[in-house]
Amino acid sequence: MYNKHTVIAIIPALNEEGKIGTTVSKMPGIVDEILVIDDGSRDNTVKEAESRGATILSHKTNRGVGAAIRTGIEYALNKKYDICVVMGGDNQDNPKQIPVLLDPIIDEGYDFVQGSRYLYGIKQIPKFRRVTTKFYILLFKIVCGYPLTDGSNGFRAFRTKIAKNFNLWQKSLDRYELEPYFMLKAIKKGYKFKEAPVQKFYRDEGYTKMVPVRDWYSILKPLLKELFRLNK
Repeated sequence: MYNKHTVIAIIPALNEEGKIGTTVSKMPGIVDEILVIDDGSRDNTVKEAESRGATILSHKTNRGVGAAIRTGIEYALNKKYDICVVMGGDNQDNPKQIPVLLDPIIDEGYDFVQGSRYLYGIKQIPKFRRVTTKFYILLFKIVCGYPLTDGSNGFRAFRTKIAKNFNLWQKSLDRYELEPYFMLKAIKKGYKFKEAPVQKFYRDEGYTKMVPVRDWYSILKPLLKELFRLNK
């Protein structure tokens, strides 16, 4: 519990052996439960996370990061957690910075706090990743009208109860669509939103599981739909 608020960390994971254990081990004591959603891993992700004390929910097959996060949100709603923190299982985020995301929610009344690596002052980021993230930020700002600095960082926190007010259970949000859809809709619907500076560590030269073209379209789709007023 953190300042009288219950907190759950939701960590989607796919084949993160050698990384997920480090992520879970770094989790601060203010997090009441660490929930790892195994999205069809074929390595020792589950065993490694479980040995570090995480609760495990497993998808039998790979359904996508959006589906994994949604499974975590459903669990948090059922357990009545006050705040969800979502982060990657690849040891690129710093769990010790979770209070940076929680404090604006608890102390300032925000509903959704997005972690921004650019506000923190990122120094080492692969050139291709820098170009694509900057393009994405520009498009996000055009669509939502908010002066966003980081639209694709997966480290964020939000009041659990607000998730009930969005159509997050669409199958069309199973892959990379859910995260930008949720954030975009939170801004457009007038929820109190802000960014907070967080670190990002790029290991393996910025390796990503995203499949070129298919997954790029996946993460762009909610913005394009909003631009042409097709989002539900």
